[in-house]
Amino acid sequence: MRYEVPIYEKSNLTLEEAAAYFNIGVNKLRELTDDDKCPFVLWVGSKRLIKRVQFEVWLTKTYSI
Repeated sequence: MRYEVPIYEKSNLTLEEAAAYFNIGVNKLRELTDDDKCPFVLWVGSKRLIKRVQFEVWLTKTYSI
């Protein structure tokens, strides 16, 4: 039995999940998270995850991307 957690309950999202959830392209998310000082990216080895809540807060303060 496999349990799937809904995207809106996950604390960290893959680039593909974040792209679908926020309606932003994967390439744009890669571009945004390439900065070393990005406050909403979590690196697990070479895997890049988006901190959902922190990204939502960042988006509310941002005019355009």
